[in-house]
Amino acid sequence: MSDTVLLEMNHVRKEFPGVVALEDVSLQLRAGEVHALLGENGAGKSTLIKVLGGIYAPNAGEIRINGKPVIISSVQDAHDNGISVIHQELVLVPHMTVAENIFLGREPVKGRIVDFKKMNADVKEILNSFELDIRPEEKVTSLTIAQQQMVEIIKALSFNAKILVMDEPTSSLSEKDVGFLFETIRKLKGQGVGIIYISHRMSELKQITDRITVIRDGAYIGTRDTAAAATDELIAMMVGRQLTNYYTRDFGTPGEPVLELKNISDGKLLKDVSFTLRKGEILGFAGLVGAGRSELVKTIFGLWPQAVGDILVDGKKAAIRNPEEAMALGLVLVPESRKLEAIYPEMSVMFNITLKTIKEFIRGIFVDSEKERAITREQVDTMAIKTPSYSQTVGNLSGGNQQKVVIGRWLATKPRILILDEPTKGVDVGAKAEIYTIMNDLVKQGVSIIMISSELPEVINMADRVMVMSAGRITACLPREELSQEKIMKHATQFIV
Repeated sequence: MSDTVLLEMNHVRKEFPGVVALEDVSLQLRAGEVHALLGENGAGKSTLIKVLGGIYAPNAGEIRINGKPVIISSVQDAHDNGISVIHQELVLVPHMTVAENIFLGREPVKGRIVDFKKMNADVKEILNSFELDIRPEEKVTSLTIAQQQMVEIIKALSFNAKILVMDEPTSSLSEKDVGFLFETIRKLKGQGVGIIYISHRMSELKQITDRITVIRDGAYIGTRDTAAAATDELIAMMVGRQLTNYYTRDFGTPGEPVLELKNISDGKLLKDVSFTLRKGEILGFAGLVGAGRSELVKTIFGLWPQAVGDILVDGKKAAIRNPEEAMALGLVLVPESRKLEAIYPEMSVMFNITLKTIKEFIRGIFVDSEKERAITREQVDTMAIKTPSYSQTVGNLSGGNQQKVVIGRWLATKPRILILDEPTKGVDVGAKAEIYTIMNDLVKQGVSIIMISSELPEVINMADRVMVMSAGRITACLPREELSQEKIMKHATQFIV
């Protein structure tokens, strides 16, 4: 990291009708620096990045690039000033090639025809510089998530970006892929690229960042050198208080079996999977990306075809062919991808929360509006959802608050068996603590929980037992007393060559 200042955002203010999203926020980025932007969901991180990226115009403040004031009023203005943003949700076109995605809208031409030979050659050169085994002609849909992430990075650099923003870049990556991403980031640092790095995974910050800026409730709180910053101090800066009970779990003795899987296979990925879930238990599922954890819980919920094997609920065989049959048995699933599988972004908070309890307040043509509001109120309060009103469009909430809306929707059904697939993905430390507390309260009430998580500390601290999967198989069932990251990873890589 050099002393050269690439970017200054000074005293930025952004106001929406009735809401001040940013108030006097400042950020400085140096050449060859990885600078973390830290804050709870709704703190204003995304708004600040959208101001930098030309999506929002600030109401006050200034932006300086290499010491000179600039006006960024569009995405093109941002690119012209060497700024590229890689969003958490990848925006590649899946059925186009790697080269076509990288040069989309900027294709080299020969006469009036796209010069595919030059485009592929240029991309091949960049891919080789990063030692990536990807062909320019390959369709994006055939790439792994990690490879798609690298394509996004290369696309950003193809604009000659010197300022790169990465929003939750590791949220869908395996440990191996995270290591490769970090090596790429270190190469970029060596080339003098400045990187703004947004992540809720506190352990990553020590590994990859140089400085950390914290914002809370739209306001600048402070900047710390990463090497000297204690995790407890950063959390206190984020949430405005000491967060002493991060993982909340009162371990008791689970009751009788409520769900049993016997020799489940799907003819594709899942192979002879068996396990038992008990009343009042949190059963964790760990494994690498592609291990089959999501496919397994989708099978239980009737979303993924089951070829052979039996599912038993309360000791009785259950034919679960669709989610409605699963819900009738008191079983619900909060899916991994809220954007693709859970939220209706153009609809209200109330609509999204009450979607699965509609029968409780609609009778024929009559709507019990008070009942509808009561259901919404209970979940907004329980999940501590930050929203200006129940009629707020869910797509305008932060990612963490969207996640809490989805969880609240299923809790409103009063489930007996709750399946959570990556429940804290993209969620800040304060919201994580709230979700852990809710999980703990639910199991004390007798609810049984299956929790898939790629964050091993989360699984280790919250689960009574952990099932480890690799290549569609269960490779270990570890009791709480035997849990460690090393032991879990050993079993998670059992069938990986």
